[in-house]
Amino acid sequence: MTAPVAISLTVNGERVDTHVLPRLNLADFLREQLSLTGTHVGCEHGVCGACTVRVNGDIVRACLLLAVQTENATVETIEGLSDSGEIADLQAAFRERNALQCGYCTPGMLMAAQDILAQDLDADRDQIREHLSGNYCRCTGYHAIVDAVEATAKARKELRR
Repeated sequence: MTAPVAISLTVNGERVDTHVLPRLNLADFLREQLSLTGTHVGCEHGVCGACTVRVNGDIVRACLLLAVQTENATVETIEGLSDSGEIADLQAAFRERNALQCGYCTPGMLMAAQDILAQDLDADRDQIREHLSGNYCRCTGYHAIVDAVEATAKARKELRR
């Protein structure tokens, strides 16, 4: 049997010092050891985007990253973005435009949407759609999701004026 490995990282602003099995992926670590179940597991191949989180500021697929690879990293999950208020306006836009249906893809979709909003408030609909293309949604057809991201971008631009 493989021995657990000690890791230290910051998750949603809180320091975590623990031991993990070397082959445990980040999604399972977040869900099973930290009870952060907003990180969903869909395909386990990095295709669907349900497990999208931020590691050191970059969005990644948590199913493709081993927990041991996050040694000394900063990990942000949907719970952290929601609790901090960082995406409150984006969540409201999703609700107002019915950009969620079953909700399974929603946490990963919000993570990806916040990523493009942080990069470019002038992104057009095609750029938004392209940025979200790594997050699979079987229910909405994406139109309402793109509407919500576009509306949030416009509102955030107005606030900066």
